Amino acid sequence: MIIIETKNYLYTYSWEPNEESLCALEKRTLFGESSESGILESTVKIDPSRSPFIRERLEVISEAAEFEGLLKEIQGLDAVDGFKVVFVQNPDADRVGFKKLRKIEKEVGLHLKGEAELVNPDIWYGVIKTNERWVFGFYKKNEAVWLHHVKKPHSYSTALSTRVARAVVNIAAPETDGLKMIDPCCGIGTVLVEALSMGIDIVGSDRNPLILDGVRENIAHFGFDGDVSLRDINDVTGSYDVAVIDLPYNLCSVITDDEQLEMLKSARRFAEKVVIVTLEDVDRNVEKAGFDIVDRCEVSKGRFVRQILVCA
Repeated sequence: MIIIETKNYLYTYSWEPNEESLCALEKRTLFGESSESGILESTVKIDPSRSPFIRERLEVISEAAEFEGLLKEIQGLDAVDGFKVVFVQNPDADRVGFKKLRKIEKEVGLHLKGEAELVNPDIWYGVIKTNERWVFGFYKKNEAVWLHHVKKPHSYSTALSTRVARAVVNIAAPETDGLKMIDPCCGIGTVLVEALSMGIDIVGSDRNPLILDGVRENIAHFGFDGDVSLRDINDVTGSYDVAVIDLPYNLCSVITDDEQLEMLKSARRFAEKVVIVTLEDVDRNVEKAGFDIVDRCEVSKGRFVRQILVCA
């Protein structure tokens, strides 16, 4: 009989007040659970750089109720060379001061077998004090990939922020392997860039011929190769696992209620799941188009309050 060992992962979180609802929806989508805590523990392994809200991840190796007990656990681990230990701040507790955290890091390092490497480590370890226990494990930091995508050659003031776009992609595609995604109203390409940076198979299109060169330039600017075409959403063919449809472009191109319904009916035809981003109440048209709204949240940007609807 083959025994598969289940690993536990501890994630620390951070979000802005206007993003709390969005963060909670992303948590529910990625982990199947949500809480108000800044710490989430799960058997689900997620690269922290996927999320704009995850700060760090610990793959749990040892834990104990008291710090001295944790040191004894660590002392029994196999020797490794080239490691560095970092103290992870608990977002639900008061910040630990610099001198104290350095002392904790040093104590843990001294109890590990092997040679430390503080400048260019091969292995990163983390240690954190939660409300119930001390935890030690392999450490991985969020690289804040989306921040590198803020400065694009072309942008819209009403476009999604890269943080929101990245969360929307996670909500649309918690599992990325083998997934086919489409953004049929891609605008300037903010969602496309975030999805492509995660290695997702996504295509984009828009009915506005004036923006397509800008979209392609934005994608190429970050070293990605994306398929972007001039096409109305009602003319999309093929079949996709999920579509992301950002409707705020109505600010620049007014459409009627009937035209909006026709768009959503088209989405129902070519996608099994749709994540809709909208400034308007579109619930009635979503239901008329044959979708069920399975989850939702709100996120604000200045005076705009966007709704994000997960439809299937």
